[in-house]
Amino acid sequence: MSFKNPLIMGVLNITPDSFFDGGQYFDTELAIASAKRMVANGADIIDVGGESTRPNAQPVSENDEISRVIPVIKALSTQINVPISIDTSEPQVMKLAVEAGASVINDVNALQAEGALKIAALLKVDVCLMHRQGSTKTMQIDPTYDDVIEDIKRFFDQRIKACERAGISKDKIILDPGFGFGKTLEHNLEILRRFDEFKSFNLRLLAGLSRKSMIGAVLNNREAEGRIIGSVIGAIMAVQNGANIVRVHDILETKDALLMLKVTNGEKIG
Repeated sequence: MSFKNPLIMGVLNITPDSFFDGGQYFDTELAIASAKRMVANGADIIDVGGESTRPNAQPVSENDEISRVIPVIKALSTQINVPISIDTSEPQVMKLAVEAGASVINDVNALQAEGALKIAALLKVDVCLMHRQGSTKTMQIDPTYDDVIEDIKRFFDQRIKACERAGISKDKIILDPGFGFGKTLEHNLEILRRFDEFKSFNLRLLAGLSRKSMIGAVLNNREAEGRIIGSVIGAIMAVQNGANIVRVHDILETKDALLMLKVTNGEKIG
């Protein structure tokens, strides 16, 4: 994965309780079929997760997470031709997922769990470090910042240095400011407006705001099912402000919007 063209990461939640698609793919065969549709619609990466990270989500045991994601990753590794990402904070899940065919670790905890840095360094795959203020249970209880961008940048600087000390080369790192993870609506909008400031790290940047409550809040508290247009526009704004990867539920719609952005910027199709 490079800086050149923005990539679409398709969200595949193998959970009963994720905020938008919880339960839709809580079956190995359904999950595999969904991933194949995503690739057919233009997904460049499939992000497989076995534990919901929405606010107040119930924790999942390591064994349950493994039983959800590993069979899917094993199957997909021989059936699709795009990279597979494992969305987890658990070192053992990371290890087994990469052994099964994943080539990216996407960690909402930024490799802060005990043993996560060591495992990621040994696996030698790309790692996405996401910023989150607080835990899943506490992150939306009055989140505060001195300056949300500068505070996130300080966190990234600390985690990048921790990665390098552990033996993870800087070119393996992707940064995600974590829309909705310990942020108010105002914080989220500020991050979107100033997203280009994270380019100072000269690393790949990921934006994940698809169908999130920030979109619903802007649209008069609309439920997740009605947030598709707001999500696609958010993804386009993120790309215009420097995002290299957008993590989305609506693959085809995002692909179409990115193509329109490309041609209106004078680039050739193809």
